[in-house]
Amino acid sequence: MRDYYNVKINLPGGIASPGVLKGILSAARKADVQDVRFGARQQLLMTVHYEQMKFLERDLKAIGIQYNINPEKHPNIISSYCGEDVFRTGQWLDSNEYHTVFDSFEHMPELKVNISDSNQSFTPFFTGNLNFISSPEPHFWYLYVRPKQSNILYKWEELVYTNEIGKVAREIENQLLNRPAADLPELFAIVKEQLAYIALPITQELELPAFSLPYYEGFNRYESRTWLGLYRRDEQFSVEFLLDVCNLCMKTRIGEICTTPWKSIIIKGIEDQYRSEWSNILGKHNINVRHAANELAWQTEDNTSEGTQLKQDLIRYIEKNDTRTFGLCFGIQTKPKSEVFGSVLIRKRPLLQIGQLSLWSVYDLYFTENFNPNSRNHILFEKGLYKIHLAGQVERLCRKFSNKRFRDIPENNRHETEEVSKAPVQIQTAHQCPHCFTIYDAAFGDTLQNIPAGVLFQDLSDTYLCPTCDTPKAEFEKITISEIAIS
Repeated sequence: MRDYYNVKINLPGGIASPGVLKGILSAARKADVQDVRFGARQQLLMTVHYEQMKFLERDLKAIGIQYNINPEKHPNIISSYCGEDVFRTGQWLDSNEYHTVFDSFEHMPELKVNISDSNQSFTPFFTGNLNFISSPEPHFWYLYVRPKQSNILYKWEELVYTNEIGKVAREIENQLLNRPAADLPELFAIVKEQLAYIALPITQELELPAFSLPYYEGFNRYESRTWLGLYRRDEQFSVEFLLDVCNLCMKTRIGEICTTPWKSIIIKGIEDQYRSEWSNILGKHNINVRHAANELAWQTEDNTSEGTQLKQDLIRYIEKNDTRTFGLCFGIQTKPKSEVFGSVLIRKRPLLQIGQLSLWSVYDLYFTENFNPNSRNHILFEKGLYKIHLAGQVERLCRKFSNKRFRDIPENNRHETEEVSKAPVQIQTAHQCPHCFTIYDAAFGDTLQNIPAGVLFQDLSDTYLCPTCDTPKAEFEKITISEIAIS
């Protein structure tokens, strides 16, 4: 008998009701669980001692919560809902549309299902087996099918209507699991024959945005409210802290807690009158926010301390050497059949294997085509690296990416004989928030806080706060801005 069980609880779409989550966490606390994690597919994970497992099972059953101790069975439906509102895209897709999609699933999928806004790059598009991506046509979705343990991506020949996604997904899953030998174009014909559903012809190709991971931690303003992103270096959230979060959400009428594929959580809709109470909870549990952006851009496998430790080692090396990682995200794979999301992929493999026994390990370093993490084409950069050499090669690959971006910018590729007109440059100063990089420029003022243009930074009230993340005026840093004078 195992000493511990890894328990997985799916949160469809990465959405948790504070009341339901409180019930789960209360059961976990009674089973002597101190910390929980959120997985790469936006699910809740916990490790339970075998002697406590029967008590957890009893309490979860009493509140109607399904769980699994086999992480590969019934993978969670993931979505980009966690970025809705806070990372605005301006598309037709809103929270009600997401909920309509989730409600259309009357079964627990055995294949991975991704629901994605096509205008965001916060969550992955193609890590699922069934990948639904919003189209320019309101309420209709592209579908990309990828069979299990395959790198083949097949574009469905029609756009699928929002309300039909659940039943289309179920029929495709039935066919893929029961007829694995069928080729994908044949699969489309079979499903069309078996199932009537609302669809539209595809009139334009899917266009995905360039990857840019938004900063998703700390207090941030949107519209007239605040959202809070929380990340933990060790990926562990204490049960007591999350119970306090649930209680405050219920007290302040926040109906949802969102989990992300980056193993973090986002709480939306914090009203100004309750901001201090949220700060008090963070202080009570010694929760830090505003980690460096390069630390947030990593994805590791679920239930592996090895990947987490390797991530921390590499981050320390990158910080020590002040390596530029902007525009990149990193994935660490220590298990042969797992999948992680990243434009740079680190894969561990045994140097020598005898039966089930692995002797010594090395690492292969890959990057995706055009460094786009949604690409399925992985290009080998270095093979067979010992751990001691890995960090240096990761830094070398980061420099390769930065050089590529420099070469790809048209302004940097001018012909030597091309004449570029020059104008005098004026140097001006402004002040920048050191956390979210919002700039206060007296030439523009601060429209969000009704400060007109022309008000100098030193003339602002000492109580002035950053309009994005509420950083105090005293923490702003002076910067220089170059302007081209136009005659």
